[in-house]
Amino acid sequence: MPARTLGLIALLGLSACGSSSEMQLYPTAGPLAKETPPPVIHATADTTEGTSGALRFRLAGRTKCSGTWSALAPKVVSKTRGVSLTLRGGPGGKFDNSVESVGGINTGEIYAVCKDGTVVKGTFVMGSSTTSGTGEATDTRGNTYKLLF
Repeated sequence: MPARTLGLIALLGLSACGSSSEMQLYPTAGPLAKETPPPVIHATADTTEGTSGALRFRLAGRTKCSGTWSALAPKVVSKTRGVSLTLRGGPGGKFDNSVESVGGINTGEIYAVCKDGTVVKGTFVMGSSTTSGTGEATDTRGNTYKLLF
């Protein structure tokens, strides 16, 4: 399974079958980071086995936010054609197509708009075949967040 995520945030654990994953946003700068203790924002990402999905969370003050996470998961397509001298290959030989994820680090983004007009956007990286990653996000209230999922 390639790194498909949010992702947010990546943020996540999403699947076409309805699975979801949680990500956390930790304030590192701005008004929320000055609070003691700073609030941790928990986000839920849907469809984490795909390359994008819905993202939902509440900012401090219980403001509802919703948006999208999206990850770039490169793939390799290979095709096999050949003549088979066995009965297993069927008449004409063997023909096959396959798609595989490329191992490595995949990048992604999150973007959400809150009910009060606040916009949260960020980027993240995650390993192929995982639903975990790290990144940064900012909002239009002057906050910066560490994104972990």
